Amino acid sequence: MRLLIDTNIILDIALYREPFYKYSANLFKRIDNITIFGFVTANTVTDIYYIAKKDKGYSIAIEFIGNLVQIVDILGIDKKIILEALAANLIDFEDSIQSVASGINGIDFIITRNIRDFKDSSVKAITPIDFLNLVLKNK
Repeated sequence: MRLLIDTNIILDIALYREPFYKYSANLFKRIDNITIFGFVTANTVTDIYYIAKKDKGYSIAIEFIGNLVQIVDILGIDKKIILEALAANLIDFEDSIQSVASGINGIDFIITRNIRDFKDSSVKAITPIDFLNLVLKNK
């Protein structure tokens, strides 16, 4: 299964944001075990760096990014994705980029806590809790 992990889920881990941390970390354990293939968009990496650096400092932010890219693959963002994202009907431009990149790259689910931001996405958005319940139910 192929998942695009939204920025907020990764930041839950990087910044130890409760009560979300345990569900996001559990999701990443499954990705790390290659049960599930995880992806992020290239712009997500820079967003995570910027936010984590402000909160935790340069060294921790860089170390976290280094660990992250060992677990997930990076989806490129090019002109085609930007143009399609601009034409899409999503409220948030960053989410629109993630949605379009997901559709083009055959992603099964977008994992996010902001499902309403992806309501018009061609790829279904689901929370980490709901996704974990789905995976456990289908075992």
